[in-house]
Amino acid sequence: MGGFRRYHIPNQAVLGTALVFTASGALVGAWVSRIPAVVRDLDLSAGQLGRALFALGVGSLLSMPLTGHVCRRVGSRTWVGVTAVVSAVMLGLAGFAPGVWALGAALFGFGFAFGSWDVAMNVQGSAVDRVVGREWMPRYHACWSLGSILGAGAGSVAARAGLAPGPHLAVAAGVSLAAACAGLAGYLDERAVPLAPAGPDAADRRGRRRFVAGRGLLLIGLLTFCSTVAEGAAGDWLALYLDTGRGLSQASAALGYTVFAVAMTGGRFAGSTAVARLGRAGAVRLGGVLAVAGVAGTVLAPWTALTYAGALLWGLGICLVFPAAVSAAGETARPAEAIALVTSIGYGSILVGPPLIGAIADMTGLGPALLGLAGLGAAIALLAPVVRAPAGPGARLQDGSASIAR
Repeated sequence: MGGFRRYHIPNQAVLGTALVFTASGALVGAWVSRIPAVVRDLDLSAGQLGRALFALGVGSLLSMPLTGHVCRRVGSRTWVGVTAVVSAVMLGLAGFAPGVWALGAALFGFGFAFGSWDVAMNVQGSAVDRVVGREWMPRYHACWSLGSILGAGAGSVAARAGLAPGPHLAVAAGVSLAAACAGLAGYLDERAVPLAPAGPDAADRRGRRRFVAGRGLLLIGLLTFCSTVAEGAAGDWLALYLDTGRGLSQASAALGYTVFAVAMTGGRFAGSTAVARLGRAGAVRLGGVLAVAGVAGTVLAPWTALTYAGALLWGLGICLVFPAAVSAAGETARPAEAIALVTSIGYGSILVGPPLIGAIADMTGLGPALLGLAGLGAAIALLAPVVRAPAGPGARLQDGSASIAR
C-alpha cells in the first residue's frame, strides 16, 4: 500500500467526498429531467417506460451487495472512479437509444454501475466521518440532493432550448464525471482508517473471514428500508395525490413535492448540527415523529397551506434516516460490506414500494394508501436506537488528521 504520510482530512477528503456526492446527484437529476423527452422521442407507453426503469432498479440491486467486498479489495477511490466512468458512458448511451430494448439495456448498465458507485462513495464518507470525529454524512447526502436539483434544472433549460436528450445527457455525463474525478483527488484510503471500537456485530473483529450480518445490522437495514419507502412514495405519488386526490392544479401539486424536496435538502444540511445536539438516535427518533405528523398532515389537512406544511414535516422527518443508517453500518466490524448490505436493503424499496402502494390505492384510494406511511414513521422512531453511535474515547479519531496510505 506504499508509504504513509499525514493527510489533512477537512480540507481535502471532506470536500472531495462532498463533490463526488454532488456529481452523483447531478447525473440522476439530468436523467430524470429528460425522461419526458425520451418517452416522446421513442413513443413509449407507460408500461414500456416502467419496464425500462425496472431494468435500472434491478441493475442497481445486483451490484450493490458486491460493492463492499470490492471496496475492501481495491479501495473506494478506485471503485468510484471505475463506476463513475461506466455510469457516464451508459447514461450517454441511454440518451441515444433507438428503441425500448436498447434503452432498457443502457439503463440496466447505468443502474449496475451507479448503484455500486452509490455504495462506494458512502463507504468513503463513513471513513472520513470516523477520522474527523464529526457526523458529516447528512451533509454529503444534502450535497447529493443539491446536485440532483442542479442537474434537473440544467435539464429543464436544455429542454426549453430544444436540445435532444442524447447530446444533453452526453454533456451532462461528461461534466458530472469531471466533477467526480476532481473530488477523487481528495479521497483517502479508508482501508487504513481505524475501526470504531464497538457497534453492532462487533464480535466479528475476532478474525472471522466471512461477512455475516447480525441482528443489529439487519435492524439498521430495516430502518433504512422504512425511510426509503417513505421517501420514494413522496417522489412517486405526492404530486399525483395533490392533483387527483386534493383537486389542486398541476402546478400547485408540483409545488407540494418541491416543498418536500427542499425540506429534505435543507434538513440534511442542518443534520450534522442536529446529530451533535440530540445524538444520532435522538435525531432519528425525532425524525420518525415528524414523519408521522407530516404524512398525516399532508393527507388529512383541510387547507392547502397545512398540506404543504405536512409535506415539509414529511421531508424533515425522514431526511436524516438514511445517512444515519450508513454511519451506523460504517461503525461495524466490516464497514464496507455492512454499508453495502444496508444500502441494498434500502434500495430494495425501489421494487417493493411503488407496486405495494399502487395495489393498496386500487383498493382504498391513494389518500388512505399514503396515510399508511405514517406507520413507517412510527417504526423509524421505534428503531432509532439501532443507529446509536458507539461510546468511548476511541470511537473516532478526534484530531482531524490521520496517517493514510497513499
